[in-house]
Amino acid sequence: MTSTVAELAEPAKPSEPAEVAGTRDASARRFSMARAYRFELVKLLSQWRIRALILVCWIVPAIFVAAVSQQSSLPSDTLFGRWMHASGWAGSLVMLGFSGSWALPLLASVVAGDVFSSEDRLGTWRHLLVAVRSPRRIFAAKTLASLTVLLLLVMGLAVSSIGAGLAVIGAHPLVGIDGHLLAPADAAGKVVLAWICVLAPTLALAALGLIGSIALGRSPIGLLVPALVALGMQLAQMLPLPAAVRLALPGYALIAWSGLFSSPIQLAPLLISVGVSLVWAVVATVLAYQLFRRRDFTNITHDKSARRAVTVGMLPLAALLAVTVLVLNLSTGATASGIDQGKVQRSVATAFAHLYRLQAKELNRPDVTEAQLRTSASCNRGSGMIQPSGSGNDWRCTISWHLPDVGAATGTAIYQLDVSPNGRYIADGDGPQEVNGYFLMHTATGDAPNPLWQFDGVVDLLHSPS
Repeated sequence: MTSTVAELAEPAKPSEPAEVAGTRDASARRFSMARAYRFELVKLLSQWRIRALILVCWIVPAIFVAAVSQQSSLPSDTLFGRWMHASGWAGSLVMLGFSGSWALPLLASVVAGDVFSSEDRLGTWRHLLVAVRSPRRIFAAKTLASLTVLLLLVMGLAVSSIGAGLAVIGAHPLVGIDGHLLAPADAAGKVVLAWICVLAPTLALAALGLIGSIALGRSPIGLLVPALVALGMQLAQMLPLPAAVRLALPGYALIAWSGLFSSPIQLAPLLISVGVSLVWAVVATVLAYQLFRRRDFTNITHDKSARRAVTVGMLPLAALLAVTVLVLNLSTGATASGIDQGKVQRSVATAFAHLYRLQAKELNRPDVTEAQLRTSASCNRGSGMIQPSGSGNDWRCTISWHLPDVGAATGTAIYQLDVSPNGRYIADGDGPQEVNGYFLMHTATGDAPNPLWQFDGVVDLLHSPS
């Protein structure tokens, strides 16, 4: 006959001497939540792989940012990568983009995905249950300890990358996602806020790691649950999904932070994605506790929890995803991709106007305002043969602007756009050469990168153009 965690944690039997039972009860009372938390935290920090991760997260980002910032070629295919020479804040955002795709899911896997299964491998559940005598306290202590280590690792990524960028390049103004210039103080606040925002999806992945660690025990698949889920969400973001489905995924906040660097801020997708991630984190943690409370730790070879992993873990999360999609559909009306001709034209025109002013300043031309430029864009897909909506690399935009210093003259420029399903696009200049046809331009101080040669942008999937 098997027994559950609650049965293993029963108080001393009545047949024992009263002195022994009283001593054990007093010892159990003395093992407070704080002691359990410290015990689990010390156990985590004593593992060589956790110590190695802490060193990596606090050292490697600084080396990466410092090395890339000094190179002649920059990761221009990465968001803010093309501005790493110009501002020390850009390097941290490049690291944030990489972390959201790979580092954070792997950290959640190594920390949260192993915090319970390590006891299975070592066979120490009986000792732990006898010592702490409270399954709820054990679960809370392990969860809080893994959360503490994760926060320490994410803080290392942020502090290390920000510090290296500021030390190597300096706290110069940062070019935003729509081309407008952010003052150093504004850039600092938004960079820190962006790192804070990705904590929500990291917590959601960590909670999923708790489920895998509890349900699958010694199986290495449990360790990989957060990484596999994150990979699945990345693949889903590459598909032409409706915007409501995209925002309902708990990992969308890992890319939605880019909306902080537009003007006005694309706040709705960010708040929704952060809220969805937090809901997933809470629900998954509750489900993990239910699995832990029902687990049988007396059978060393097989804990018979595979069916519970499906009924208590997977099915409720699938239901949560379906409910979230329904709620977002009804509340936002985002039934399509969220990418249409009007949004693309407005976004491209706005970014070009901001970057044109930046180019004019570097070339010592007279300053003009966006109102004086009266920039507009005309965009289509497949030379007008394809419906101008959705993602694709066949978008073509012709931008027109007024030149107030040359009478009634009007300038034009052509861009080829590669629009991704999540709303981000890369605009590649296609002439004229003096505007966007070459990646360098001649300034009074020497050759400098041409801000109009290529630029990034993000379409707000929820906002409708006026």
